[in-house]
Formats: sequence, structure tokens, C-alpha cells
Amino acid sequence: MGLSEAPGQRDTQALLSTTQTMELRRRDYHVERPLLNQEQLEELGNRGSATGTWQWRNWFRCSRAQAYALLLQYLPVLAWLPQYPVREWLLGDLLSGLSVAIMQLPQGLAYALLAGLPPVFGLYSSFYPVFIYFLFGTSRHISVGTFAVMSVMVGSVTESLAPDEDFLQASNSTVDVAARDARRVQLASALSVLVGLFQVGLGLVHFGFVVTYLSEPLVRGYTTAASVQVFISQLKYVFGLHLSSRSGPLSLIYTALEVCWNLPKTVLNTLVTAVVAGLVLVLVKLLNDKLQQHLPMPLPGELLTLIGATGISYGIGLNESFGVDVVGRIPAGLVPPVAPSPQLFASLVGNAFAIAVVGFAIAISLGKIFALRHGYRVDSNQELVALGLSNFIGGIFQCFPVSCSMSRSLVQESTGGNTQVAGAISSLFILVIILKLGELFQDLPKAVLAAVIIVNLKGMLMQFTDLCSLWKTNRVDLLIWLVTFVATILLNLDLGLAVAVAFSMLLVVVRIQLPHYSVLGQVPDTDIYRDVAEYSEAREVPGVKIFRSSTTMFFANAELYGDTLKQRCGVDVDHLISQKKKLLRRQELKLKRLQKDNKLVKKGTSISISVNTGITNIDSNDVEGSNIKVSAENELEDIAAGDQEDAKAPAMSSLKALGLPQPDFHSLILDLGALSFVDTVCLKSLKNIFRDFREIEVEVYMAACHSPVVSQLEAGHFFDASITKQHLFASVHDAVIFALQHPRSGPISPALVTKL
Repeated sequence: MGLSEAPGQRDTQALLSTTQTMELRRRDYHVERPLLNQEQLEELGNRGSATGTWQWRNWFRCSRAQAYALLLQYLPVLAWLPQYPVREWLLGDLLSGLSVAIMQLPQGLAYALLAGLPPVFGLYSSFYPVFIYFLFGTSRHISVGTFAVMSVMVGSVTESLAPDEDFLQASNSTVDVAARDARRVQLASALSVLVGLFQVGLGLVHFGFVVTYLSEPLVRGYTTAASVQVFISQLKYVFGLHLSSRSGPLSLIYTALEVCWNLPKTVLNTLVTAVVAGLVLVLVKLLNDKLQQHLPMPLPGELLTLIGATGISYGIGLNESFGVDVVGRIPAGLVPPVAPSPQLFASLVGNAFAIAVVGFAIAISLGKIFALRHGYRVDSNQELVALGLSNFIGGIFQCFPVSCSMSRSLVQESTGGNTQVAGAISSLFILVIILKLGELFQDLPKAVLAAVIIVNLKGMLMQFTDLCSLWKTNRVDLLIWLVTFVATILLNLDLGLAVAVAFSMLLVVVRIQLPHYSVLGQVPDTDIYRDVAEYSEAREVPGVKIFRSSTTMFFANAELYGDTLKQRCGVDVDHLISQKKKLLRRQELKLKRLQKDNKLVKKGTSISISVNTGITNIDSNDVEGSNIKVSAENELEDIAAGDQEDAKAPAMSSLKALGLPQPDFHSLILDLGALSFVDTVCLKSLKNIFRDFREIEVEVYMAACHSPVVSQLEAGHFFDASITKQHLFASVHDAVIFALQHPRSGPISPALVTKL
């Protein structure tokens, strides 16, 4: 097919540049190939059964190379650390590690308060898990440790299972803080062990793909709602209020209302402390943003604020003289490992699974962002194992569940961090603080920690701008974002996540149930077929209907596929089949009546012959009797012949012979390019389509099936004597030409076939 000056091609060339047009004119394109149905395609391509890869067989084989590869897979530090370029990367990792550690210190202390635990346990959670991830993680840039969303999820568990009301002292109705904190630490460490077990187990069975079911709008809506919860939970420290702990559905609403009711009881000195600390942090962050290109590392505003606030509090006695709550005793040194209590697992299992999934989703999302930016690969299954081991071992050493922080990860990358050596350095710095320097922060006001948390929520609270962008780009994703946010605010973090995932899955089902169905037409002068409703120049091929669905057909939408197909064809197929069967039944009843009358006629003829050939008149009636006998025999033959014709009539009856309207097309082509798998309902639906349309004298063809689908059709015994592989074509265009060359009724103009 050469390039000619047809109107359609002139329009195409008008869209090209002059150089491109001249280049096209120099070439002579001619594409010619035979029509290929599935049988011919298999013969031409020498199709054979795919050789199955039994990977499980290799799992039970043992060799030195396989053992070494397995060791490197599950302990990645052995793969990259021996090749670590010390001169190029060590300085950047050292500066990055110190910068992250400076952020880890205040955030660890502050996020422990979110988890409902003493601040020192935030330092433990900033040491053990970080070092474990250094050994087992595959991401070079994420900063594992305490994270606001995870901390508030832990806090909702500890405050619900160990509320203040359970630790009231009978003598003076005050809370036994030591007993309450010990119980909450026990709950948090058991929760961390259970979270780690879930993550390691999912990683070992290669279940890392589970995070793909948490879409980006869902995760962003969830973290935004969590940031609102974090903000509300810190207001009691900002205003110096003592509120009752709440958990469960609507707990956030009740807490916000309680804060409003108790505002007259605000401790003014605490509020001033929080506001001043917040302003200092905001100013330092603005200064860092402005001088970002001129500073080797960001100014440690949080650390400077903590040191300054601690010094001022110790110097003027904020706690004793002004009633400002401070952190209190921070014990020096590490705590011994403690085995979790298995009796707690039953009450923690639901929350543990939710925390495990959310923590992994956040970590792998950030890990893949940095991996794409720096050109390396992150193994999602190994990330599950690494994060799970971090939480499991951390839980034994009385840490609470951790994930990765977006703000610290950005600092770790921007300050020159190249590998997880930066994470190891930051964890060692935190170890020094735990052993020697932690007790220096005993006079740190809790209001300052609350200010640190609130200022660091800026990034997540800015996600409210997603509403505008999603409104313009994808309103279904906007609906997921809003449902996730509202459910999390009203039902708390665990139930909110469950509702969000269920709603997201429901939307997937709805989208599959409501695909885009289209009738295709040929774009002029091409072998391309597009929706005639969208392309005004696309024209349906005379006598041929081409139908396409935008999604695969399976048990959930197979009935809808068949109904829409019959509707879009412009023929009431079911009504036409019903009318045809009704007329055929009438013919059958008529035939039975004729057969009954035939028996009566035979009986009457026999009596007539017996009378007319009686003994008294036998001589005179010999000739007449013979004539009657011959006449009767002829009549029987005519009736028998008529019966045979009537018997053949139902089988040979056509719509035209029955007086029924005929469809304006003789062939139907199903474009199955979107079909990704086949189930039993799909097989039955396709067979029903063949049967119904053949009833109205329309031949059905299928086109563009992928090889796995063809194999599944074969396995389901779809092909038989009536439906063969000759009804399945490599492309829609092949099916169209074959349908025109082999119509069921009436000749086709050769000129039309040649044009196509």
C-alpha cells in the first residue's frame, strides 16, 4: 500500500512539518501479509507449550553459591559495604548522620509523648531499629526511626488499653504514673514485636505487593488525618491542660471539644513557652530554606531550641516557679531485653496488622522515590523483612513500632548521605546521648516538645492542597482521599484504615462493573479501528459489528458484557430469538395436526375401498374399485410428501422465511484485547454469545486474544466442532476481512474487501 494523495493522507501530511512530509514522499511503504486466524498463527509461529519454571525446586537445593546468594539477599550490607568508597562517600555520610541524629533527639523525645510513653523510650526507638535497618535494609537514603503517624497509632492503643482511670490511687484519686507508664511500655513493646512478626512473615512469603493496594490518595488522606490527630493530641501540652484519655470512634471529636471547654484553665506560662519555641523553630526553618545553597548542612533549629529551653527552664525554674510541666527523670544507660507477654497478643493483633501495613507503606513509598532519583533498586520484600526485624528486635528492647520519617529522610539525602552508613552514625550518636547526655534534658518543658511536633507537621498538613489538584485531575481519587480522611478522623486510625481500604476495593469493583463499551469503526485509509462515538471520521464496516470492552470479562461483569453487547448492536436479540422460537413452535403444532389428519384420512380410505369392492358388486365395480385404490394411494403419497417437507421446514426456516426482520449485519467481531484472564463464567458467556447470535443468523468471531488467554480457552474446552480456532484472529482487521469474504448471507462486493 503506497503513499498516495488520498484526502485522508493529505490531511495527515498537513499536520507534519515540511521536512517530514518530504521524507515520507521519498519512501514507498508497502505492507502485505496474509490473514491469520489462530490456527494459522500457531502454525506460522510454531507455537508450543510454555516450559514451566518450578522455582520451588531450587529452594531445596543446597550449594555454596546458593547459600552465599541467599546470605547476600537477606543481609544486603555484606554486598555493598565491602565495596564502599570511603574517600568519596564517608564525609557526606558522616555529616548526614550527625544532621539526622540532631533531628532524631528532639523528635524521639517528642514522639514518645505521642505514643503515651516516657520520653526516654523515644531515644531507645531511635537507636535499636535504626542500627538493625542498617544491616538488613536495601534503601540508602530513608531515615528509619520514630514517626508521628506511627507514634499516634501506638498512642491510641496504649491509651485505650491502659487508660488513666485504671491507675487511680484510692487515697487521693491521683494517677499512679509509674504503674501506668510501666503498663504502657509493656503494651508498646509487645505491639512492636507483633508488628515485626507480621512484617517479617509477609516479607518471607514475598507479600511486598500488598502495599500496592494502598493507593497514593489513600496514604496521603490517611497521613493527613493522622497529622490532624497529632495536632489535637498536642494541644493539652501547649495549653497546659490535664485531660482525660480517650480512644475509639469519635475520640478525636470529644478531645477537641474537651480542649475548647477547658481553655479557661490554660496555664499562660506554658502557652507562652510553646508559642516562643514554635516561633523560633519556624524562623530557623525559614532561614534554612533561604540559605539552603550556602549552608553545608541545615541549622539544627530543633536541637538549639531544646538546649536553650532546657537551660532557661533549669535556670529560672519553670516547673517550680511557673507551673510549666517538664519531661522529668530520664534514666541513663540501656535497659535489658524483656520478652513480651504472649497474653497481650490477642488484644493487639488487629492494631498490629494495621500499624505493620501503614509503616511499610510509608517506608517503601519514600524508598522508591529516592531509589528512582539516585538510580538503584529497592527490594520491597526485603524492606518488609528489614523493617520487621527492626520492630521485632526493638520491641524486645522496649521500643515502640517505628517507620521512616519524611523530614529526616530529606535531610539525610540533602546533606550528602549516600548509604545507610549515615543511619548507623546517627544511631551511634543517639547511643552516646542515651548513655551520657540524656539526663541533661530532664528540665525540658513538654510544651517545647509539643511545639517541635506541631511545627514538623507542616509537610503533612500541606497535603490538604491535594483537594484542589485532585478535583482538577481525578475526582474518584478525590473521593478516596475524602472518605479516608473523614473515616480516620471519626473512627480513629485503625478502623479508619480498614474503612479506607474497603472503600478503595469497592471502587475498584465498581470501576470493573462499569467499563467503557464501544462499537468500533475503521479510520479511513488505515487498518485502525476506534470508537465511532469518539472519532467522527471512523466508519462502521458494512455488514460487520465490532464490539470492545475496556476491561476484562469475568464473573462479576460477564452478564453486563452480554447485555451491553446486544444493546449496542441495535437488535433486540432476545426478542428476535423468542419470536423465532414461537413461530417454529406454531409450525411444529401445525405439523402434528397434519400428521393426525393424515392418520384419519388413511383410516377413511381403507373403509371406502372395503365397501366399494363388496361381493355383490364385484364384477361391475372392478374398474371403479381399482380407480379408487389408485386415487387413495396417490393421496397418501401426496400427504406423506407434504409431511416430509413440513418436517424439514423448522430446521431450514430462516428469519426471512418466517417473516421476521433480519439484522443489518452478518458478522460480529469481539475485540478481546483487554481480556487478561478467563474464568468459567467468561467461557459460558462467550459460548452463549455464539449461540444467541447464530440463532439470528450472525456469525461471531474473536480477535486480538493474548497467548495466555488462548491457553486458558483451550484448557476450558472452549473450542469444539461449532467454535474452532478459525473463529479467532490475530487482529481485528484480519477478522473484518475474513468476515467480508465469508458472509453467512448474500455476496459481498469485492471492491469493499479490496478497499479494506
